[in-house]
Amino acid sequence: MPSREDLAHAAPWVRIASVDEDWRLADPDLLLQMLGRAQWIRSFEKYVLDLASRSLVHGPAHSSIGQEGGAVGSILPLRSDDVVNGSHRGHHQFLAKAFGHVLPDGASGLPRLVPEVRTVLRRTLAEICGLADGYCGGRGGSMHLQWREAGAMGTNAIVGGGVPQAAGFAFNQKRAGTDAVTVTYFGDGAVNIGSVLETFNLAAAWKLPVCFFIENNQYAVATPVAEATAEPRLSGRGPGFGIPSWQVDGMDALAVHIAMSEALDHMRSGHGPTVIEADVYRYFHQNGPFPGSAFGYRDKAEEASWRERDPIERLRRTVLERGLATEAELDAVTDDVEDALRLIGAEFFEPVEGGKPNERRVVAGLWPDPELVDMGVRGDLSELDGSRYEEEAGFGGKLAERRFIDVVSDVMARRMETDETIVVLGEDVHKLKGGTNGATRSPLERFPDRVLGTPISENAFTGLGGGMALDGRFKPVVEFMYADFMWVAADQLFNQVAKMRHMFGGVADVPFVLRSKLAAGTGYGSQHSMDPAGVLTSAAGLRVVAPSTPFDYVGLMNTALACDDPVVVLEHVDLYNAKGSAPVDDLDYRIPVGAAALRRTGTDITIITYLSMVRHCLDALDQVGDLSADLIDLRWLDRASLDWPLIEASVRKTNRVLLVEQGALGTSYGGWLADEIHRRLFDWLDAPVERVTGGEASPNVSKVLERAAIARTEEVVTALRAASTELSRSA
Repeated sequence: MPSREDLAHAAPWVRIASVDEDWRLADPDLLLQMLGRAQWIRSFEKYVLDLASRSLVHGPAHSSIGQEGGAVGSILPLRSDDVVNGSHRGHHQFLAKAFGHVLPDGASGLPRLVPEVRTVLRRTLAEICGLADGYCGGRGGSMHLQWREAGAMGTNAIVGGGVPQAAGFAFNQKRAGTDAVTVTYFGDGAVNIGSVLETFNLAAAWKLPVCFFIENNQYAVATPVAEATAEPRLSGRGPGFGIPSWQVDGMDALAVHIAMSEALDHMRSGHGPTVIEADVYRYFHQNGPFPGSAFGYRDKAEEASWRERDPIERLRRTVLERGLATEAELDAVTDDVEDALRLIGAEFFEPVEGGKPNERRVVAGLWPDPELVDMGVRGDLSELDGSRYEEEAGFGGKLAERRFIDVVSDVMARRMETDETIVVLGEDVHKLKGGTNGATRSPLERFPDRVLGTPISENAFTGLGGGMALDGRFKPVVEFMYADFMWVAADQLFNQVAKMRHMFGGVADVPFVLRSKLAAGTGYGSQHSMDPAGVLTSAAGLRVVAPSTPFDYVGLMNTALACDDPVVVLEHVDLYNAKGSAPVDDLDYRIPVGAAALRRTGTDITIITYLSMVRHCLDALDQVGDLSADLIDLRWLDRASLDWPLIEASVRKTNRVLLVEQGALGTSYGGWLADEIHRRLFDWLDAPVERVTGGEASPNVSKVLERAAIARTEEVVTALRAASTELSRSA
């Protein structure tokens, strides 16, 4: 018979419950503050549901009524330099954090509805209603609430989507040498999401001061927890990652406060992350003013049993029993906040002329200006003012033939020398003497503590980088070992990093750099060989740069690292071992955003391309011989950064265009570019824009099939010969 040994968790997992004595001995001011702030939140949420029922809230209204005890109990012990983020159901946490920021530390007695609190109520309601005076200018609405000054870093409409970013906030707090912490709030539905579990692992491995606060409100929309997991005690996930975990009755604000206080002691002492699971109950449906029983997935008896344990009533009963306040004083708290909300509503809404007696509409002048719809998709690049820009033709420094990959490594090390905030992270970047290709060799030799190898978890470390960038104290350089891995991290890259600036009001910088390797032609098959340019450039918030020479790599990477927008730097593996002219000593110049390069001049046709296909186009032109062409190396690929003056000048001269790319037809970059050229320059074209692309299929491992799936010199030669023939016919 085999031997057996029961194994114990490496991290504690406990259930915290308050007893009557805890309530008798609790600090009076703590009870009064929790009660008053919870009542403000409930009155606010009731008012929001009333507005939603009258169609005055556009979009969803995810009420937190019933869950206020978890919010005030966990946030009251936090400081303003502690930060929180949350989910689509996040009004209560946002308000609790904002109240804590504007009310004085150590506030005593029942909280006062001071002007600063009224402003919080007004601006939060404005945001939920989509009005210009909201914290995000009306762009975030109910699900995207952010007030950075208060440490409220943003609620998130993607279930679990904010959790990886919270690890980034915590990374910056730890790296900056503070004892501040991050609390990320999410629901039972998010606990089973891969990015959340990836972040548990990453935070534990790096001992980040982040509390994973699970609001277990028993239902993911209409699906109960027990149907979604075989272990409904959701805090049990924590010990599996070595994270101390607490389970607590979230309807008991005092018990939540006790659990959070213990978790804070653990995190502020440098011991890493924590998990708190608070069992709570939303009194209403996922969205809107009706109870869940109206939709048939729970019954009225269940709802009534949870209401009997109402967190505000528990606080109110104790306060009265201990003689800490009178009924009249507590009623006044409710009356005051309801009066304040009515006054705000009178400012926001007006009667509808000819409508029903109680019919209201938003005062027209409070809406955001529609002309500002795209403002803040990206920054204005003013951070690049004063840059020293160089092109190889006019460069005064010493040049030499150097390997592309060596320049990649050296310029990153140089920037890390001059900017102590840069941190490189990715899989194996800290091993193999500089990662899988040597790109981090020099940074690793010179700054090993800032070259961080991550677990294989693209969603987690991409989101962590996004959180670092949004916080702003450190600048992440994230590496994808292969470009195809962007699909693994698609939520964090496209839904989060690319949209952060715009959806949170267009003012927050997101200095995030992603290096991504393209590997078509190396035999790595369908899942490691894509050209992502066509997909990446569909995300308006991303800038995308594609260096084709070592000299350009230096200037373009320097610009990317100086930019306050997220920038994806594409690198082709075919270029890594190729040699080209590069600076020997001067690694500090930049190349402007939006500046393409003219690699060859001619009059017959304009060839537009990028990355390794620049070399293939030059080789093809040499082979064809009788065709005179302008060859434009785009360098910047995103829509906002294209060099339209150069493209237009060339097309006006040649009247013909050939777009060349290596990758598959389905994810083609040239598809939209051809359409845009036709729209902009139709009158100057003598023929439709022609294109060279890869095939429809992704490249296979088979050498023959892989070659058939991608474009190289031969495909360009064929296209140029066809153009030459057409020119001869039309001459």
